[in-house]
Amino acid sequence: MRKPENSSRPEKLAKDARRKPRSLLWSPIARLILASNLAGLIILILGALVLNEVRSSLVNARKESLSELSRLISSYVIDSATVDDPPGLNVGALIEQLTAIPLSSAIRIRVHDAQGEVVADTRLLKDEIDRKDLPEIREPSWFERTGLDVVRAIQRTFESATGRQGIAEVRSLEQEIAMALEDKDGFSERFNEQAERVLSVTVPIRKVARVVGGLTIETSDISQVIAAERAALLPLILVAVLVAIITATLLTLGIARPLRRLAIASDRVATGAAERLNVGSLQKRKDEIGDLSRAMEEMTTSLYDRIQENERFAADVAHELKNPLTSIRSAIETSQAIHDPAIKEKMASVIARDVIRLDRLISDISNLSRLEAEIVREKLVRVDLGRLVEDLVSIYRDTAREKDAQVVLVKQGDGVIEVNGREGPLGQVIRNLIENARSFSPPQGQVTVTVSRVTIARTPTVRLVVEDEGPGIPPDKLEKIFQRFYTDRPAGAKFGNNSGLGLSIVRQITETHRGTVRAENRMADGKVSGARFIVELPAAQLSL
Repeated sequence: MRKPENSSRPEKLAKDARRKPRSLLWSPIARLILASNLAGLIILILGALVLNEVRSSLVNARKESLSELSRLISSYVIDSATVDDPPGLNVGALIEQLTAIPLSSAIRIRVHDAQGEVVADTRLLKDEIDRKDLPEIREPSWFERTGLDVVRAIQRTFESATGRQGIAEVRSLEQEIAMALEDKDGFSERFNEQAERVLSVTVPIRKVARVVGGLTIETSDISQVIAAERAALLPLILVAVLVAIITATLLTLGIARPLRRLAIASDRVATGAAERLNVGSLQKRKDEIGDLSRAMEEMTTSLYDRIQENERFAADVAHELKNPLTSIRSAIETSQAIHDPAIKEKMASVIARDVIRLDRLISDISNLSRLEAEIVREKLVRVDLGRLVEDLVSIYRDTAREKDAQVVLVKQGDGVIEVNGREGPLGQVIRNLIENARSFSPPQGQVTVTVSRVTIARTPTVRLVVEDEGPGIPPDKLEKIFQRFYTDRPAGAKFGNNSGLGLSIVRQITETHRGTVRAENRMADGKVSGARFIVELPAAQLSL
């Protein structure tokens, strides 16, 4: 008999073979991971751009106030601390006037003469001396300078995109003084000698259309602006952290927890707590988790069916072996109990017949096990099925006896007919079909083997057809004949030549090659004129 097969199984195997991995571009999980990783980054970038704009506004406002203050003090110095002949600075009056100006601790005023030398500095003119430890004299750290460079780079990019004018250039005090002595205003942002970040405005001091010096006003309260920026950035950081927590939670709920459910379900199957994988609603998901759930469920179902199949096969083997053994035991017991030579000879023929049956049955079971192992081990290669059929048919033709059915080959179409498969198992398919056809054909009948390349549903396919001139197949047995150990010997066939495994092996090998096999009757003048077996395998792509 042969194992019953579900008629939808070949189509299911073909569908599974066509299943392709989901593209990452259209992957819901990939989009979720990408969005979760970008969300916090986008928030921080947008926050930095917004805060940079706020900072620009604050710095511009400070720049305007310093520029206005420098013009007022410059006018005041020109009126009360310069001389006309020759045009120049009155240092004594200048110091007296600067000392009288009330300034905050963050403001510093320096005046340079026409030669660029410092002639007045408000920090040196204070009557009060702050008693505190002097800060360590150091250069600005790499981190501070790099941070300032990054901010300026972002600012330049933003200004280029919006067409806005920059806030400040990076200049030294000497460069600002040089600009002022050339009758130009200077504005910059830099680190001073105490490693403080300062905003600086330098304007020329003119007397009778002549530049007699330069006035520099510095403010170190830019650090307060930076501190305000950092304080304003804190809510954005908290929002980014919150978004990261939310996205991490979504990833946990959407990916980690389903994978954990799959692992637990797999462990239950592995430990024997469950026979089949039960993943619930996970298989309804339209992403990779759903694909994995469905694939694992199909895999465990297939394994479970295979285990049941092996158990049934073992039971069938035991049953098939027990029948001839029971017959042999009965024949031996009968021979021992009687002394009639004719009956003893008859019992001896029964024993010989059952031994032949056992030998054939054990050989077919051994071949089946060997084929299963071979199918698992061997890789698919290009097989010239046309040449393989031609070689086997020629062997049957050359070794045929007088009363054997003749095997005839019909090869349709030109060119090579190739499939992707394993030559050994495919040869077994051809041999089993020819042997089956010969066993049902009348003496000196004909078995026709046809091989061709056709197109089915736009898919190149190789078709192998084996036809005989036997009694045909009852309509209700067209599927049953592929069951394991099923046999229906033709009248007059020699006992023991059919184990019932041949067609089952044909179906198993064909399906492992992603093909199909079916049986039908040949009709002539409204009557059955024989049986026809059709094997269809995916054709190998033609070589260019």
